[in-house]
Amino acid sequence: MLNYIQESYNELKNHVTWTTWAELQRLTVLVAVFSIVLSLAIWGIDTVFSEIVSQYFNWIKS
Repeated sequence: MLNYIQESYNELKNHVTWTTWAELQRLTVLVAVFSIVLSLAIWGIDTVFSEIVSQYFNWIKS
């Protein structure tokens, strides 16, 4: 177990390449924009289906 931890630490310290600050900011903005667009799309679809179901049940009542 100790060997595994030492090798993992060595790998992380010497062989992993981290993204630059500019790249990190660009990707963060991209994820935020995509999340907002996706949530708006889901909200829109939910609103349409909710209205369809509501109209269906109102039609059945009458």
